[in-house]
Amino acid sequence: MTAELVRGQNHPVSRSRVEIRVSAGTPVLALASLADEQGRFSGNGILAHPGARSLPGVESPGELADRHTFAVDLDEVAADVHRLGVLLVLPPGGPVRFGAVPASYVAVADPEGAELAGYTLTGLDAETAVVALELYRRQGAWKVRAVGQGYAEGLGALLTDGGLPALAAAELAAAALGTIPRTAGADATLATMPTLVGDLRAPQTPAQAAAPTPEPPDPVPVSGHPYAGTPGPGDTPTAPPTISYAHPRRRATSNEPPEPAPRPAAPQEPGQAPRPVAGDASGWSMDERLYNQVWGMFEDLARTVAAYRSAVEFADSRMDRELDEALSDPRHRLGGSGNAARDTARARREELVAQAQAVLDRDLAQLIAESEVVEPALPAAYARWDNPVWHGHRTPEESPLALRLGDLHLPERPDLRIPMLSRLPLERGLWIDNGRTGSEAAMTMDTDRLRRAAMDMAVALAVRLLAVHPADRFSVHVIDAAGAGSASLAPLVRSGVLAGPPAAGAQGVTQTLAGLTRRVDLVQMALRAGAPEDLPPDVDTADQLLIVHDFPHGFDDRAVTQLRYLADEGAAVGVHLLMVADRDEASAYGPLLDPLWRSLMRLSPVPDSHLADPWVHHAWTFEPDLPPQGSRVLDQALDRVAEARRTTRP
Repeated sequence: MTAELVRGQNHPVSRSRVEIRVSAGTPVLALASLADEQGRFSGNGILAHPGARSLPGVESPGELADRHTFAVDLDEVAADVHRLGVLLVLPPGGPVRFGAVPASYVAVADPEGAELAGYTLTGLDAETAVVALELYRRQGAWKVRAVGQGYAEGLGALLTDGGLPALAAAELAAAALGTIPRTAGADATLATMPTLVGDLRAPQTPAQAAAPTPEPPDPVPVSGHPYAGTPGPGDTPTAPPTISYAHPRRRATSNEPPEPAPRPAAPQEPGQAPRPVAGDASGWSMDERLYNQVWGMFEDLARTVAAYRSAVEFADSRMDRELDEALSDPRHRLGGSGNAARDTARARREELVAQAQAVLDRDLAQLIAESEVVEPALPAAYARWDNPVWHGHRTPEESPLALRLGDLHLPERPDLRIPMLSRLPLERGLWIDNGRTGSEAAMTMDTDRLRRAAMDMAVALAVRLLAVHPADRFSVHVIDAAGAGSASLAPLVRSGVLAGPPAAGAQGVTQTLAGLTRRVDLVQMALRAGAPEDLPPDVDTADQLLIVHDFPHGFDDRAVTQLRYLADEGAAVGVHLLMVADRDEASAYGPLLDPLWRSLMRLSPVPDSHLADPWVHHAWTFEPDLPPQGSRVLDQALDRVAEARRTTRP
């Protein structure tokens, strides 16, 4: 089974001979770099490119193309090489940035063809050269890490940032780009490739790189964060790498009002931790402050558990080292000194673990106290369905900042659940997996129950989106070609809040996709022309959600192509995709659908540890948020939406 990585996550590489496969959305140059333990380039033979394809342990591709394969023999990699990076570079004359082309996919596979780990490079924007992933040594073994970090200035900036002098980096980049054997699929403008040495620039200085801090991204998975594993200033060979958990705060510009001051903390007894207060993070509104506070809780939990696990790992490695030293000393082979040395090593290990556990318990207690204060204060868009806020909720006049998709927790404290909030409008579509493959929790359920749970989860998300948007600002379409989701869809159908009846059969699929595709095309053209107000009167300007159930039933090749188009282009103009499907059932379409699945965020209808953060690589258990058994909260929310629509219609 392939491990689907997110940025910063790692995975063991169990084979010494592997292939690295690249599937890009446009012809790219694929290179391999060799670096030391700190990720620095030094000396000759650091870059495998079309003009110098072979380095010890790696054979790089030799042409510009949208698909590449590297042959890697890790046993042949030099002992002083600790990182083997895979670099993707846009050629001159082609696309100007990775953000303008479909997301690339990189996989590590065994020679027989089975993929071990894969990574989709999402979240890129102005980059023209990226480090897609890297194989690195860790305690005598090799691992793969999803990186996805790049440089707008190109390959020269990447090499300079890795330690090469600016002139040497420019010359090496020019040599790599100047020896590209073009294929038939490459851009024809490469025939007049310019000289690049004078165009390559060194990385920006800290002063030049300073820019307003971006809005905080979705907790899991996160894009744009520096990947974990890079040693910080305080790192030592025996200590884990330092990781920055600085919270991305919003900065005011000169023409904006100052940020509201956080609420003061309640007084506490001397020596005690500050009492938590809901909404004490920075932000422009209470909703934004609560969103930032939830994000901070997620960071704190990730950090404190990472520190605990690192301490236990250090204690174990120290005990192993001391036991090895005791067994290798001839003096300990006589009498009872050897047993005493072993007992001492184990006692030291238990002492270190106990200290780490005490710190973990203290931090978790503080987070639990904060969660008990924050959870009841959350607005409806962030709140669980069992939160009393839903009983008094009314259709708002403004769209929300974010939406709760479910909860996240770690095995060290499963009862401490952090809301998984996704910013709105959704940057990526969602895929609720109703298949049993790849999930231990799903394997314990029968197929019918699992499919019903997945569709119930989709309906709950749709109701939440409808309830937290203004009455005329959100529409929901449903494709249920076989009618298998009618039981779950009953509340939506009964309330009359859908844009139309659920589409059934091949004809219904065709009509629904054609209407949404037309909307995307028209809005895109209007925005490019700078005249969004000139849309035809029959175009619904509200945000749209398309729920697709039982895919690929009822879909032909044209419908599949339209669905991929909506997934790629729809989110930018307010058309969002929510699929409820089993990937294995759609395998008949082969690689045609791989980009579609990779562009969606996978969620599970049952608790499952399938999400990872990019800093410390925790496997977070995602748990969907569903209404309590027997509750009418969904029906009440839909009644309010229907009433608000009746009163707002002209």
